[in-house]
Amino acid sequence: MKVSTRGRYAIRVMLDLAERDQSEYIPLTDIAGRQEISEKYLEAIVSMLVKAGLLTALRGKKGGYRLTRTPDQYTLKDILQITEGAFAPVSCLENDINTCERAAECKTLKVWTDFQKLVNDYFDGITLADLMGEEGCLDYSI
Repeated sequence: MKVSTRGRYAIRVMLDLAERDQSEYIPLTDIAGRQEISEKYLEAIVSMLVKAGLLTALRGKKGGYRLTRTPDQYTLKDILQITEGAFAPVSCLENDINTCERAAECKTLKVWTDFQKLVNDYFDGITLADLMGEEGCLDYSI
């Protein structure tokens, strides 16, 4: 599994917003400047995050973006699933139901299923608050 720039930038945007005053909307220009990411590229990313309900957007002079929840309520899994899709190491695990004709006799299916669970559990165990250091010094090892 490889996380794209879209996924990495989405985490950076969410973390940037988590570190700001939650009562204010933060302009995308400010985020792009701090993160040194193209504003045009960030527009597509924040659009996905707004559509998924992770961010709220406000247009206009005092507009921008802000989190819809507190930082401890966002996991990296939440963010990455929106931008990356399923954490499936093989195509037969991309959907909830495995429709592979060979699933019943596949000797490697358990390996891929267990690996997918490890990845999901790992990213589900890290919140934006963790990355902000609010929970103290964390050990992200498995």
